[in-house]
Amino acid sequence: MKSQPPENPYGLRNATTQKIPNLIILLAATLLLLTLVPLYYPFQPSSSTPSTLSKTSPESHIPTTHSDVDSIKITEHEKCDIFSGEWIPNPDAPYYTNTTCWAIHEHQNCMKYGRPDSEFMKWRWKPDGCDLPIFNPYQFLEIVRGKSLAFVGDSVGRNQMQSLMCMLSRVVYPVDDSYTPDENFKRWKYVDYNFTLATFWSPFLVKADQANADGPTHTGLFNLYLDEFDEKWTSGIRDFDYVIINAGHWFSRPGIYFENRKIIGCRFCQVENVTDYPMTYGYRKAFRTAFKAINSLQNFKGVAFLRTFAPMHFEGGEWNAGGHCNRQKPYRSSQVSLEGLNLELYMTQLEEYKAAEKVAKQNGKKFRLLDLTPAMLLRPDGHPSKYGHWPNENVTLYNDCVHWCLPGPIDTWSDFLLQMFKTESWRSYREKLPQKQRKDRIK
Repeated sequence: MKSQPPENPYGLRNATTQKIPNLIILLAATLLLLTLVPLYYPFQPSSSTPSTLSKTSPESHIPTTHSDVDSIKITEHEKCDIFSGEWIPNPDAPYYTNTTCWAIHEHQNCMKYGRPDSEFMKWRWKPDGCDLPIFNPYQFLEIVRGKSLAFVGDSVGRNQMQSLMCMLSRVVYPVDDSYTPDENFKRWKYVDYNFTLATFWSPFLVKADQANADGPTHTGLFNLYLDEFDEKWTSGIRDFDYVIINAGHWFSRPGIYFENRKIIGCRFCQVENVTDYPMTYGYRKAFRTAFKAINSLQNFKGVAFLRTFAPMHFEGGEWNAGGHCNRQKPYRSSQVSLEGLNLELYMTQLEEYKAAEKVAKQNGKKFRLLDLTPAMLLRPDGHPSKYGHWPNENVTLYNDCVHWCLPGPIDTWSDFLLQMFKTESWRSYREKLPQKQRKDRIK
C-alpha cells in the first residue's frame, strides 16, 4: 500500500489546490519562453571569439553575435546611392586597435609610430537619403560561408584586405593557407566558415617587368605590355566567388608601353624618339585589358568588383618634395571637388568599366562598381603621413599620403562591401525565383 502524503498541518489544503492551475500556467509560459529564445537567437559566439573584448571596449557597441544574421535587411530595389553622402561622427569606433589585430602592415600602424590624434578613427559614412549599417563581422562571415574573395592590384588593395581581416578579428582569425612563400600572393583560410581570402599582387593589372631599378625618378622604370594579361592573377581567380580589382598610384611611375611586343610610347621614360603619353593613356589601356581578361574566363562564375581610385592627399609639395597630409578632420562634400589628375583617373576607370560591364552582361558575367572615390576624397586626415615609420628611418615614402591608417577610414570600406554582398545575395535569390514570384517580390 502506497504511503499518502501528510495532510497540510496548517489546514490550507484547499488553498493550495486552487493555486495548482496558476502554477501550471506559469510553468507552461516559462517553457514556451525557453523554447522561443533559442529560436530567435540561434547562434552564439564561438570559442574562437577573441577573449580580449570587454563590456567597456569600443567593440562592444556593435553587435558581435550571430543573433541578427537572419534579420539582414536587403533593399536592393530601393533607389539610394550609398556612395553619395557625408562623413558623420561615430563615437563608438574604432572596433579594433593596433594591439588587438596582428594583420596591420607596419607602414599603416599609425598609432604605434606616435600619431598623437585619434579623432580620424571616429567617423562613419552616411549616404544621402538612406543609411549604411556598420559592419557586422558575423553577418559577413555567414554570407561568405563556403566562398572565396580575391584582392587583385596594388598595396592599397592589400591595405583593404588587412583592414577587412582586422574587422573580422573580433570573431575569428584565419590561418595561413598560402601555396607560396611570396608575400605578394598570400592566401588566408577562415576554417570555421570555409572562407578563403587571397591577394594577387599586380600593380599594373597587365603583364609588366622592371626595366631599371632606378629610372628617371628613382622609383624604377617598368615595361608595361598593355595588351597582355597578367596571368599571375588572371589564371588564379577562376574559382573565386568575388574578385576586387584596383590600380592607380603605380601608373605615375616611369614606364615604357608595349603593344604586340613593340614600343608604342611611354610615361616619362626620357628615351629618345619615344612618344611621351600622359598617365591616363597606360591606365586606360591596362583596365581595358584587365576587364577583357575577366570577360574571357569561360569558367569564371563569380562577381568582379572594380574598387575605384582612392585619391592621395599631398599638400605643400609632391610626395618627394616635402608634401604632407597633416589634417585631422574630414572635408565636407561642399569643401572639395574631384579635379585634375584624380578626376582624370576616376573618369577613365568609369568609362572602361561601363564598356566592360556591357560586354559582361552579354556573356552572363557579373561586374559591380565599388565606387569609393567620392567618399575617400573627403578623408585627407586618414593617411599615415610621417607616422608610418620611426623618425630617423630611411624610407622611400617618408610622408605617406597614399595608404590608410589602421584603424582608420579604410575600415568603412567593409561597410560598403558587406552591403554590396547583401545586395548580391538578394539578386541571386531573386534570379532563382520563377518570373511571377520575382515580380511579386519587387512589388
